[in-house]
Order: sequence, then structure tokens, then C-alpha cells
Amino acid sequence: EKIRKQIIAMKSYAKDVDIVIADGGSSDGSLDVAYLKKYGVRALLTKRGPGKLSAQMRMAFAWALNERYEGVIVVDGNGKDDISAIPLFVEKLKEGYDHIQGSRFIPGGKAINTPLVRYIAVKLVHSPLISLAAHRRHTDTTNGFRAYSSKLLSDRELNIFRNVFNTYELHYYLAIESSRAGKYKLTELPVTRSYPKKGK
Repeated sequence: EKIRKQIIAMKSYAKDVDIVIADGGSSDGSLDVAYLKKYGVRALLTKRGPGKLSAQMRMAFAWALNERYEGVIVVDGNGKDDISAIPLFVEKLKEGYDHIQGSRFIPGGKAINTPLVRYIAVKLVHSPLISLAAHRRHTDTTNGFRAYSSKLLSDRELNIFRNVFNTYELHYYLAIESSRAGKYKLTELPVTRSYPKKGK
């Protein structure tokens, strides 16, 4: 239900961006090809091998580079992110930014119903540690709403297509190394992320 609601909502952006789903191997029928075509999805990529989010991201990035995209906007499929920010990410990619991090914690951003434990963990543990490693302040390091330039993704020194990026490391590796490299343009964009009032 969550992914289908998001696919419906994203249809209005299909004229400006190509919608590609990087599936971890779901089996509930939610990603029926006929349904996806109806809502303007360009491609469904299904991970068959081991690994979690980072493996899915490597699969999607490899596909995007092979298709000669200039950049990739990444958004979770759980419906928590306000996807109206997509045009802002597109503009920043066009302006030449390489790593664009969505943030709930900068002016214009909104964190709605964020669980207290998660809020504390992001603000007091995760973001400070990533910022320390990156030598640059990052305010919302666990937020998966981000964009990357093809220049960054294809950097042979970063070498992102390694099997060590298997679970949840790749987002953080890219944030740290794009900051430390000194040759990339980085920025944060205000985004809204909403958790349900009740339940998970």
C-alpha cells in the first residue's frame, strides 16, 4: 500500500524525471509491471543477490550510469518523504552540485512525528559523528532523500561498486568521502519527513 501510494504521487513528476524502482526482491505483487507502466515508471530493477539497501543502490547507480544519466535522486519508497522537493533536487543537480542532502533540520525543513529516540540519535550521535569524519557539518545524515551527480558516482577513487557496500553503508560513505575529497560541490536542501502518529 505504501509503495503504491508513492508511485501514484510520483506520476506527476514523470514528465521531468524518469522514475526507476530499485526493488530488494519483494514478493507481494505490489510492483506488478502493468501497474508500474500505468503510472509512468520507466524501469523496475530487482536485486537477486545478497545484501540490503547499499546493494540495491549499487544496482540502481550502475544502471543509471550505463543509461548515461547526469544525476540520480534517491528517495525511500515508504511514503514518509514529501516528494514535492524533487524539482529542487533537479535544480541543484543542474547547478552542478554533486552531493545534495535532504535535511529536516535546516530552515524550511520539517520533521513531523519523528520518534524521540530517532530524533535524539540523529541530532546527538549520527550527524555529529558523520560530520566529524567528513570534516564538514551534516545536519540530517540518516535522511535517505538525496541526490548524486554522475561525476560523483563514477569516481574511480571512491570506487562505490564494491561488495563491502552491502547493508546501509553507502549513503554515509558518499557523504563522508564527497566532503573530504575537496573537489565536489555539496549542499543541503530543506525537506519534510513525516512519521505516522501511531504504529511503526
